[in-house]
Amino acid sequence: MAEQFLTESTITSLCIMAIVVVLSVFCVRSFKLESPGYFQLIVEDLVSFIEKSVTEVIPKDPQVVLPLIGTLWIYILLCNLIGLIPGLHSPTADLSITSALALIVFFSVPYYGIRAEGILAYLKEYFVPFFWFFPFHVIGEITRTVTLAVRLYGNMSSMEIGIGVLLLLAGFLTPVAFLLLHLIEAILQAYIFGILALIYIASGMEALVQEK
Repeated sequence: MAEQFLTESTITSLCIMAIVVVLSVFCVRSFKLESPGYFQLIVEDLVSFIEKSVTEVIPKDPQVVLPLIGTLWIYILLCNLIGLIPGLHSPTADLSITSALALIVFFSVPYYGIRAEGILAYLKEYFVPFFWFFPFHVIGEITRTVTLAVRLYGNMSSMEIGIGVLLLLAGFLTPVAFLLLHLIEAILQAYIFGILALIYIASGMEALVQEK
């Protein structure tokens, strides 16, 4: 049972979580308002980009959702990029990991929706425009959750398989262009997952989003 849980993807994922926590503590304790270093400037630009992206979708009180979306973006990006290191496997090329991430988004939608609108107003949206639309709304949420998991898994696993085949057939020099493509794909897929999660959560917070 323990062997089934502690797969390579799980261990790598836990290590990335530990890295994110350590970096967060380091940033909080070492960053200064005066004479910031290069690393601090990079982190501040990253946080500003995430905050701007969240604010564009949820203009009122974006700080409510910012920690979750920011964490998802950074964590998925690191998981995607770790596959560039020889001998290591991207956790996001494992369907169980991407499914867990998709489930986080799935349960976050009603959490933030109820928090923003109240439980009665949130549940009422499932019966709009007519009460018999309820099962279609539920099926839609389940479908988009499955799509989130499969899209990230499919793109990252196919990229890793393609580069692995090229390494076997052509050696270590020819696939350099494909490694650069992997880098671009890693960044793009992290962004897509995060922005879709943000849109889904914003749809659950409909009453809050509409107030600018």
